[in-house]
Amino acid sequence: MNIGKVISSVQNPLVKKIIQLQEKSRARKKSGLFLVEGIREIELAQKGRYVVEQLLYSKDIIDFSLEDFIKSFPETVCTEISKAVYEKLAYRQSTEGVLALVQSKSHALEDIRFSSKEPLVLVAEAPEKPGNVGALLRTADAAGIDAVLIANPKSDVYNPNIVRSSVGCVFTTQIGLGSTEEIITFLKKKGISIRCAALSGSKDYTKSNLRGPLAIVVGTESTGLTDEWLQNSDENLIIPMRGEIDSMNVSVSAAILIFEAMRQRGF
Repeated sequence: MNIGKVISSVQNPLVKKIIQLQEKSRARKKSGLFLVEGIREIELAQKGRYVVEQLLYSKDIIDFSLEDFIKSFPETVCTEISKAVYEKLAYRQSTEGVLALVQSKSHALEDIRFSSKEPLVLVAEAPEKPGNVGALLRTADAAGIDAVLIANPKSDVYNPNIVRSSVGCVFTTQIGLGSTEEIITFLKKKGISIRCAALSGSKDYTKSNLRGPLAIVVGTESTGLTDEWLQNSDENLIIPMRGEIDSMNVSVSAAILIFEAMRQRGF
């Protein structure tokens, strides 16, 4: 454990750097770093084999055994910060007074590995809201699916709103990023059937065979999936609705389809 000096000023260069990481995707991509808040999220990052570069803690806030916690990070620089600095950096005030600078990963499609012969994959095309991405990752973790692929992403996966709304599930699920064309090519190469959530030419999801190597593909709530997905779909799925609207929140729709697939697989 390497103990750094106490930082008490919000004008400190490290504090300014972290604020840039919180606010700008360009800064995160350039440095390869992002900020994680809270014990659970930091431990999940470590479990997901992310490198925790620096821990920052405020003794005025923490109510746990700091010594026991940092024993798990023997090679990590540990820096005490004042309550004022912590409150400047933290999005949430309920993250136990501990933050971490963590190294990002590439999320290239070629790095995706399937341990199952019948992988279940969730694909989200151009999700518009970081909160929805976080919710999709929580669903993926809850179901224990093999990967989440994001086509034409609007935000980088280390956007603070995605990290926060995923409650650490951004670290527990394989994530691949690419264009729609790249992901379709990847799925076909792997022999994975494509099932698209769509309103037209669709089959009741409960009547579809969702076993075998399978990708469930969801689009945006406003426009749905692009024609490129629909043209490459092996089967379109629909969730029957009895109300006046014809769509639900994308994370809710994805959860319904994923857990039906898990039910059919005996989980």
